[in-house]
Amino acid sequence: MKRLSAILTAILAVLALAPAAPAGATTRFDRELTARIAQAQAYADSRPGETGIVLRDRWTGAVYRSAAAGTLIWACSTPKLAMVVDLLLRNDSGAVKLTAEDRDLMHRMLNSSDDAAAHTLWTRYGGEAEFAKRFPSYGMTDMRFTDQHPHHWGWILTTANDLDRLINYVLTKLPRQHRDYIVHEMRNVDVNQQWGVWGAGSAARPGNKDGWSDDNDDGSWIMNSVGFVGPHERFTLALMNNTKVIQNGFETGQETTTKISEILFKGYFKG
Repeated sequence: MKRLSAILTAILAVLALAPAAPAGATTRFDRELTARIAQAQAYADSRPGETGIVLRDRWTGAVYRSAAAGTLIWACSTPKLAMVVDLLLRNDSGAVKLTAEDRDLMHRMLNSSDDAAAHTLWTRYGGEAEFAKRFPSYGMTDMRFTDQHPHHWGWILTTANDLDRLINYVLTKLPRQHRDYIVHEMRNVDVNQQWGVWGAGSAARPGNKDGWSDDNDDGSWIMNSVGFVGPHERFTLALMNNTKVIQNGFETGQETTTKISEILFKGYFKG
């Protein structure tokens, strides 16, 4: 009964969060997805730590944000996506000229979250001084560096709201050729990134960029995932999970983020 009550309460919260509708469009999630959101939130609430969740229907404008969507959590490898965006746009403007090696490093960052590739591009193309000043233009307006970990692409505090805005910048603001390139890369990630949003299942044609690390302040794990799901990338999903668990934290966070996406979307897309 307690779990049923929690789900019903979450459903009411989802309905209350539906934004005002533009002309000719609905901004409410359908009944099935509303129930799934409630179940996913109840599951997240039952898990260790806290999880920021932002789910967006790009066709209707409906958005669900969990209570922790604005909580600052270490970004880990998710800024690699913003780095690729920045490099592509700087190349377009003529500010830089990307080489074949650079493009291979970009592929490795997106495909397997290669840290060495990220370090090389970060230092080669200006580090914090260059990249970070433009990240807010791609939606990461909450992000901040700290004195604990200055000048490092992975140790940026950010939010699920930031990652939601970033993935939607990729899908709606980038030139078509760059968007298509990134979508292809995110749909074909290495097995080490096939969790989190990937939990939606193959029928949902997910794509994601994951980020993970033990939090070197207290040893707990940070497990983040941002990506898209569905035909024409209809839905975007941003997940930021601070497990607050030290032992088996990686497995705990991986299970939490993957299960949330599974609850939301596995079996949702018919045909």
